[in-house]
Amino acid sequence: MRIAVAMEGNQVASHFGHCTEFLLVDVADGRLKKEVLIPNPGHQPGFLPRYLGELGVTHVIAGGMGARAQELFVARGISPIIGAQGPVREVLGAFLAGRLVTGPSLCSHGTEGHVPRCGGRCGGQHG
Repeated sequence: MRIAVAMEGNQVASHFGHCTEFLLVDVADGRLKKEVLIPNPGHQPGFLPRYLGELGVTHVIAGGMGARAQELFVARGISPIIGAQGPVREVLGAFLAGRLVTGPSLCSHGTEGHVPRCGGRCGGQHG
């Protein structure tokens, strides 16, 4: 399993596409084996699901993600885990222990008249 966590500092980013970087974590036997920090190459429609898929990512953890992006990840066999909040290490630990509590996407794209729940932290580009 290879997990990509969208990061802002040491926190899970509220919007995966506008995060500053991704932490790629390889997991084997339920344990973290290898970590690589990569910068976000940029937010372009449809690009990140392809890019992360080519890096072997199987799961993406973020606070928020639009419905179309979620569909693109699922089409590539990548599981989006949305609504995660908190320090990256705590979120990863909870995910691996099977006790990660998530909520709705923190940035709801594609809904008519939507009001962003990210508080504008994802750059104001909604939809």
